[in-house]
Order: sequence, then structure tokens, then C-alpha cells
Amino acid sequence: MADFYQNGVITTLHNLTDRSIEDLEQELVRFSRVRPMSLVLPCLYSELEGPALSNIVDELCKVPYLSEIVIGLDRATKQEYEHALEFFSRLPQQHVVLWNDGPRLQQIDQRLKQHDLEPKQLGKGRNVWYCLGYVNASGKSKSVALHDCDITTYKRDLLARLIYPVANPNFNYQFCKGYYARIAGGSINGRVCRLLVTPLLRALKKVFPTDSFIEYLDSYRYSLAGEFSMRTDVINDIRIPSDWGLEIGVLSEMKRNYSTNRLCQVDIADQYDHKHQDLSADNDDQGLSKMSIDISKAIFRKLATTGLVFSNEQFRTIKATYYRIALDFIETYNNDAEMNGLKLDIHEEEQAVELFAENIMKAGMHFLDNPMETPFISSWTRVNSALPTLAEDFLSAVAADHDEFQKR
Repeated sequence: MADFYQNGVITTLHNLTDRSIEDLEQELVRFSRVRPMSLVLPCLYSELEGPALSNIVDELCKVPYLSEIVIGLDRATKQEYEHALEFFSRLPQQHVVLWNDGPRLQQIDQRLKQHDLEPKQLGKGRNVWYCLGYVNASGKSKSVALHDCDITTYKRDLLARLIYPVANPNFNYQFCKGYYARIAGGSINGRVCRLLVTPLLRALKKVFPTDSFIEYLDSYRYSLAGEFSMRTDVINDIRIPSDWGLEIGVLSEMKRNYSTNRLCQVDIADQYDHKHQDLSADNDDQGLSKMSIDISKAIFRKLATTGLVFSNEQFRTIKATYYRIALDFIETYNNDAEMNGLKLDIHEEEQAVELFAENIMKAGMHFLDNPMETPFISSWTRVNSALPTLAEDFLSAVAADHDEFQKR
């Protein structure tokens, strides 16, 4: 059971009671008459064969308030796309599967490329961008939620609590970030958030004590959560990063576009677990190593836009400050784990901190060497201005894929 404490500049909505899912859903059904709701599910084809997604679909079959579910499917052949259509066919809600690797959507990508507007990297950011573009084009909803497809502890109350703050017509929130305890299998997880993001932000506070963006980011209890919701009118102007900086980039965009009293975070699960990335200490292009570099770069890029000027000496100071704070956090987490009867491997924690410290420096050097790098995908406002018929053509391409390959 959570407390009711508010910290930082972002409103926190807690889970204070054992309110039933039926009660929540009944209220959301009422909200849906005024503010229809969509759900975005970005996934890889391999997740259809994993242990989590089938249960997620089973849970979603019980959800009564959604107008539309948009599934973004990456890394799928024609046969795998056909299987995906069958896999999701049991959903009772209106739903579509975007075959991102199919020839029709590749043609959409090529049209964007002719105007230098296409996503530059493959990955979740690109998938999410297309899914949100589809939601915007379809016009079926006024609020939309997004969550990952590898959540092994998924229950449908996660979605209900995630979308409630932007679906409730009596609330003024434009954006909501989910948070949860990363506790599963008797251990504390979430190393990148615990051991990179939080101590890095605390280090940056020491180096740049007056910067409001650092305080803003540090107000989120789980800034790297892949679950968030928003009003659909947010979609037009948001610029999404295409690398592992997706979550930090989205939070940056919300700070740029909206006052903090229009943003909130909500407790969506007592326990949360999904597939785990390897540390990949010997490969900067994989696993938590790549993730830590991309996230650090995203933070540094955003801070540069607030007027901060970085140098080699400052990055060395940031690294050293981070390292000391992160090591102190390990002791804190170990005490927390022991008191709750959980496991924590101090050796592995310190290995992660050592890697993250090196990668903070690598990210800093990369930023100094490439100050004009822009991994953000163009906003849909810019795309629709350059290509006024693209949204309609996008809808037609997805419908044509369904018509051709869906079993009747």
C-alpha cells in the first residue's frame, strides 16, 4: 500500500485503497462517452511467441471501455503478419495491426524519406511514432494509453489506472506516466533507473543546482517506465526519439509543451516484471550498455537546450560525482532488500555502476563531438504540413493489408 506523499513538481496519484477493477472500469465506461479511448501496443513478432503477450491479450479481452487498439508489429514476414492477425483476432474491440515491414507501409516510409521526415532508426521509437500517427489519423479517440508487450505480471487494472487520469473529463491532465515497484522473483530489478538515471540526476543537481529541468525529471518515480497515456491532441506536436532515449525524450517534450500542472504520474501495479536486457559490458551497441549511453545522451541534449554549456572537465566531474552517489545508493537498496526479504547482488550492482560511469563519459564525449545530432523523429504536425494526404493514405494502406491477409 502506498503513502500519499507528494514530491517534486509532478502530481503523484497513488494506489491508496483496494478499489476493485470492476468499479474502475464502470467509471471508465462512463468517461468513454465523452472521451473515447485507444490503446497502443508496440511489439516485435518474437513477443507473440513469448510468455507474456498471450496473457496480455486475454486480459484486454475483458476491457469494456476501449474504442480502438493499435498494434505496431515489427520484424515480421508476410506469414508472421498473417499469424499476428489471427493471434489478435480474439480481441473484441476494434483493432488494427500495423505491418511496419510490409510493402505498403514501406511505401509510406519512402514518401517520408523523400522529404527527409522518416524515422532514421529502427526500434521501439519508430514503432510508437507510427502507432500514434495512426491513432491521430483515425480520429476515433480523445485519449490514448501505451504499454509494452512483454509484461509477464500484466493485469488489466494496470491499463485502467494508467488511462484514468487523461480519460476523466474532470481532470485537466494532458499526460500521465505510469510507475510501479520493479520487484519480481524475490529481487529488486530496474537497474538502469535505480543505478543510472536517479544517481545521474542527483549528480547533475550538484553540478547545475539551479536547472529546473533536472528537478522536473527527478520528480518522476520511474522515468524509464514504458507505460504512459496522453490526450490525443498531444500527438501532433510531440517529437519522439528513435533510440533508447524514447522515455526521457517524451518527458522532455511534455516539459517543453505543457505546464507541469498538466502532467502527472500514477501507481499502476504492485509488482511489474518483463524481459530483462543483458548488461553487455563488452558491447556498446547492445543491452544495458547501449541503453545507458542513449539515455545519458538524451539527458545531456535536453540540458543543452536549456542553455547549459558542457565541457570535457564538466563531464569528468559529472562522472566522478555520479559514481560516488550511485555506490551510496547500492547500500540503500541493499538495506531495503534485506528488510523486505529480497535478494540483491552487491557485486553485480557495482559492476553495473562501473559500466554506467564509463558510459556517462562516452555519452558526454559523443555529445561534444556531435553537438548537432538530432535523433528526434519529426512531429506529425510537420509531416501533415509537408504531406497533406499522408494520413489518409496511411489509413488506407493499413486497411488494405488487413483486407488482403486477414482470414475470413
